[in-house]
Amino acid sequence: MPKRMIWVTFNREGIHQFHDAPDGVEHLKHPHRHIFHFKVYIEVKHDDREIEFILFKRELEGLYREEVLQLEHRSCEMIADELHAHLSKKYPDREIWIDVSEDNENGVLVRYE
Repeated sequence: MPKRMIWVTFNREGIHQFHDAPDGVEHLKHPHRHIFHFKVYIEVKHDDREIEFILFKRELEGLYREEVLQLEHRSCEMIADELHAHLSKKYPDREIWIDVSEDNENGVLVRYE
């Protein structure tokens, strides 16, 4: 039986800072702007839009628009973990992969199995 994952993308503007930035990138200790790009994969149990793409995307975008989740000082890894904690409550027992990048240039992919 194949495993099915759907995915959606969205982005959010955010200001954050890296308090413990190492030498060579000290400028990251100060608040700075990024466009955070998200690609979220979630396991579905059948092949007929169990989770509808557009509605799922709107749901995720709303979490940040309604300030349920924040970007603030968080790293891409922290942002992914916080988003997963929220999603796993509504969609339990599913594999979820979350890709978060700064300016669609550098980021993280975290697989929650």
